[in-house]
Amino acid sequence: MERQSYDTDLTDAEWERFDQKLKEVQDPRGSKPRIPRREIVNAILYRLRTGCQWRNLPHEFPGWNHVAKTYRRWVKNGYWERIHDALCRDVRKKMAVNRNPRP
Repeated sequence: MERQSYDTDLTDAEWERFDQKLKEVQDPRGSKPRIPRREIVNAILYRLRTGCQWRNLPHEFPGWNHVAKTYRRWVKNGYWERIHDALCRDVRKKMAVNRNPRP
């Protein structure tokens, strides 16, 4: 049974881009996640957008404690910052290409 969708959920295209960047910054020796990373990211985005407490995440998301620990670990390891910077670089490159079309 699928969970209800929230406005804060990543689209398939957004997830593909985010997941690609996440794989670039994470240690490849890590173990396979037990909970789908996309659900963890969607829970984090829901919490950041709504401002709810970790314990008040809707029950459809993975356990709040696991989501909160993952968020803190990614902050500590610099994943969020590096993903943000990489996505910004991609956007700037795309804007530069669109601004200077070649004949």
